[in-house]
Order: sequence, then structure tokens, then C-alpha cells
Amino acid sequence: MTPTEDWLPYLAYLLPLLAVAFATSLRRRRKHAENAAIHYESVEAGLTAPPSLHPIIDTLRCIGCESCVHACPEYPAHKVLGVIRGKAHLVSPSDCIGHGACKTVCPVDAIRLVFGTSERGVDIPAVKPNFETNVPGIFVAGELGGMGLIRNAVEQGRQAVESIAKMPLLKKQRERGTHDVVIIGTGPAGFSATLAAHEQKLDYVTVEQDLLGGTVAHFPRGKLVMTGPADLAIVGRMDFKEVDKESLMRFWKQAEAESGIRINYQERVDAIDTDGNAFIVTTTKKKYRTRAVLLALGRRGTPRQLGVPGEELPKVVYRLIDPQQYAGKKVLVVGGGDSALEAALAVASAPHATVTMSYRAGSFSRAKLRNRNLVKEASSAGKIDLKLLSNVVEISRGHVLLDAEQHPAKIANDDVIVCAGGVLPTDFLRSVGIHIDTKYGTE
Repeated sequence: MTPTEDWLPYLAYLLPLLAVAFATSLRRRRKHAENAAIHYESVEAGLTAPPSLHPIIDTLRCIGCESCVHACPEYPAHKVLGVIRGKAHLVSPSDCIGHGACKTVCPVDAIRLVFGTSERGVDIPAVKPNFETNVPGIFVAGELGGMGLIRNAVEQGRQAVESIAKMPLLKKQRERGTHDVVIIGTGPAGFSATLAAHEQKLDYVTVEQDLLGGTVAHFPRGKLVMTGPADLAIVGRMDFKEVDKESLMRFWKQAEAESGIRINYQERVDAIDTDGNAFIVTTTKKKYRTRAVLLALGRRGTPRQLGVPGEELPKVVYRLIDPQQYAGKKVLVVGGGDSALEAALAVASAPHATVTMSYRAGSFSRAKLRNRNLVKEASSAGKIDLKLLSNVVEISRGHVLLDAEQHPAKIANDDVIVCAGGVLPTDFLRSVGIHIDTKYGTE
């Protein structure tokens, strides 16, 4: 037998292995190219600042195993993490909402979770492990503390009330007219905290300036809410992994009705003071004397207004709830971020709706490429009338006046949706005496 004939049996095994290795390499290269394209799109759109807690990857330790990619609960609906040239990267920062699953599964401890970036800081109230701030008796839970994830907010709300219940003052005889705690906000954290306070028979007051659910209540109709199992006091297990907004709101409203909790709606907090022995919480309706305060506010704060005549008219809103209510209406959408583009697209899908978009810049550089492309297509199809380089000058009952490239334009109009972001409650927190830490990519 010749040397060549000696190798023939081995080649029969080696060639299939080489073919598999070659196919795997091609697949990996294609996947890495897709991840690089997603990352490039995020950078081009200026969407490089994660809104909440997010991962920082140590590329010297990372082995490119993709465990973090697949562990992210947003995957595959949103590709938050991806491997590029053998190393994991945060390819779509704006889609990261702080699950933290990536850090848990990393086999080489190459991931740490931080707030903010080196270029853009995030203001976070300084809190202790029991959720108490530097002001004894004032606690923070949920989104305001940087946790945008519903599951985490629910857990924090319950745990914060458990900490409040252990306060020494609460173990003493209650003073007449003094509550144990005032809970501000009924987003996931505030709702969970209210259930916990009710279960523990605390003397509590919960105030909400708007609707049950906080930010979730103002999501567009049908929006999928990514969450995870969490425990609610009285109610028990909230066993959702992926649920639409309407189903989650129905669950919470049923829990509110059946649990017997008390929530004061349409009541905004204006100030928190102290008389030396207790806090005085002043709202638009009343003053409450309380031993503790739990701030379960959202980070979006008060909607940013345009400051133009006519903005007080009932036709002006700051969030899109149900696109179908604008069927047959002439609607102006103001703003250039993803929320504005998504609102315009949703309203344009309503029967016989006429949509105009006003934005002060010449392009939608802050929005995702997908939304920009969809708006461009809708504009080309005549479904959305784009008014770039324009500002709203005045709003009246039947018209809006725009200053478009220094030329006034009077447009027939039925409704206005302003998507200009929100004013964070940082000044309010500081007025109460709460220390604010600005995180620049730190834990």
C-alpha cells in the first residue's frame, strides 16, 4: 500500500469535518457582519446612550461564546448584544433596559453593569441597600432609581415597604393624624408598594397624578411589554414573560379592585417638607403628615411643553394612547425622536387620518434607522406630510401656525400630539434634600 493509499481512510473523515468547519466559519462571519451593521446603525442614529442599567464588556476577558447574546430576554425581538470579531459588544444600546441576565450567564466574568456612559451621565438618587435615601425616612424605588425593568421595579416596591415597616418609629404608638407612609406614583414600583403596605396593615396614602400603571399606562395600544415573573403582595405571582400592554393593565386593575387598596388619582405632589418630627407632603388637594415617604416616580417626569399660545387646549396631548381615536382627523405630531416617529406612523394607519410632522431640525438623526425609513416611505406615499426645519408658533381650535424655514404656514388641524420628551424630577429631588449621583459609566 502506497503512502497516499494509507491516508485515504483518514480523508474520508477529515473532509466532512473541514466542510463543517468551513460552513461554521461562514455562518459566524455573516452573523458578525450583521451585528456590525446593527452597531453602525445605532451610532449613525446617535442612539449610543442606554436608558438604564447596561453591560460593559471587558474584551480582554470575553471569549465570544455568545452566552450573553442569547440570555438577554429582549432577544430575538431586539438584538441588544452581538459578537463582532470574536468579542461581545452592546450593538443596540437604546434597546437595553437593564435585565442583567448577560452578567449572570457570562462564564468568564467579563461583564459588569453600570449606569451612564463616559460621554453622557445619568442622574441617579443616592440610595442605601434598603432603598432609603440620604434623607432618613425618604425612600426611592423603581424607574427613578435607574431600574427601568418592570420586574425589578415590582420587587423594589415591595422590598422598600418591608424596610419602611421595620423603621423604629413605626413600632411606636402611632400619633393621631400621622400616616406611616405616603407612596407617590402608581407605576410598577408604586403599585407593588401599595399592595405591600395594605397587606402589612400600614396607615398609608398613595397618590397618583395620572393613571394606574405610570409609564406603562401611556404605552401605545398593543405594545409588547417585556417583563418577567415577580411577586406582588396579596395578589401572589405575576407570571408574565412577554405580555401586551392591555393584558398587563387588565391584570393590575383587577388586582386593584380585588385587593381593596386605596389610590388617590389625579393628585399631584407639589412639595415635601418637615416639621421636625414628620414629613408634610403637600399635594394639589391636601396636606399629609407622615413618618415616611416612598418616591416611586418615573424618570420621564413632566412632559416637556412647547410654550406656545393655545397649548392649553384639550386637543393637545403629550402621549399617544390609541391611534384609532384619530380616524378621520387632521393630526399634527411634534418631535423627532422614536416616540414621535412611531406616533406619526401609528396615526397614519388609522382610517382617513391626515398626519403632519413638525420637527425643528433638518433630519431625524436621533431616531432608529428602521423608523426613519418607515417615515420616509409613508411620506413618499403621501401618508405623512413632513415639515422639517419648522417650529409650532401657535395652536388654535381649528388650525396650527408653523414657522417652516422662516415661512409661516397655517394648517387645518383637529389634534396635536407633542413628543418632545420629559423634564426629569431632579430639581424636585434636590429641593427635598436628596443627593443625586451623576453616573458616568459607573456602578
